[in-house]
Amino acid sequence: MADKQISLPAKLINGGIAGLIGVTCVFPIDLAKTRLQNQQNGQRMYTSMSDCLIKTIRSEGYFGMYRGAAVNLTLVTPEKAIKLAANDFFRHQLSKDGQKLTLPKEMLAGCGAGTCQVIVTTPMEMLKIQLQDAGRIAAQRKILAAQGGAQASAEAPAAPRPTATQLTRDLLRSRGIAGLYKGLGATLLRDVPFSIVYFPLFANLNQLGRPASEEKSPFYVSFLAGCVAGSAAAVAVNPCDVVKTRLQSLQRGVNEDTYSGFLDCARKILRHEGPLAFLKGAYCRALVIAPLFGIAQVVYFLGIAESLLGLLAQP
Repeated sequence: MADKQISLPAKLINGGIAGLIGVTCVFPIDLAKTRLQNQQNGQRMYTSMSDCLIKTIRSEGYFGMYRGAAVNLTLVTPEKAIKLAANDFFRHQLSKDGQKLTLPKEMLAGCGAGTCQVIVTTPMEMLKIQLQDAGRIAAQRKILAAQGGAQASAEAPAAPRPTATQLTRDLLRSRGIAGLYKGLGATLLRDVPFSIVYFPLFANLNQLGRPASEEKSPFYVSFLAGCVAGSAAAVAVNPCDVVKTRLQSLQRGVNEDTYSGFLDCARKILRHEGPLAFLKGAYCRALVIAPLFGIAQVVYFLGIAESLLGLLAQP
């Protein structure tokens, strides 16, 4: 049986609700992922996700784990809404008479969704990464100043904490709109393959758990399918995520490499840090994406927005 058609406003609201809930739950893990991916050999401050979070709380307080969360909470609604609605749109356009999509068409729909979402994802990630990594840079400088002696520590000025508004204004002033879209190519190379893997895998896993007599899968099936598909896709594209994170980081720690582009970054990481560096933060990313997309698919398939819109439409 073909799935019932859902209105565009409902798709957008469902995607937004899912994004807000998901980001609130997993943002500290995402911060740890960014800091683990950005630290280079010889400048390691964190040994693991838990070590990173503990040190962040000690140096920046509990809310230090949520640095950059405001950017995500603001932009995740349009991002997730575009991603889910675009995939649904492309699947509908590629289907014929309600027939089940072939795997290549499912992958093509995912490709379209990933391409559409980078309009919002790239500037969101650009701002978020600066805010998330600022604490690592400040802590590294503090340690180096302490090693240089009390006098050097006293002379080292405290680095001001940037805000998303200041970063946006500075980027627009110095680089124009292109400044917010630095790393666009790397974001495409991460998000398009992610969507190509995620959406077909989710659709097929969700279908496996759908009782023949029911139109929708049970609550837990949609959640587990979203978690498994999200984790698999996240780990598969983690090398591109590492490169993207490095390219979008405007501030560097002491003696850290700078990069001129995607290939230059990939070559330097491979040469200086080895192939395993491309898996930095992979388990953090899996822990972020699994519940994020599990929650997203549950909200989407439960039709929370349809219920809200139905209540508002009642006289």
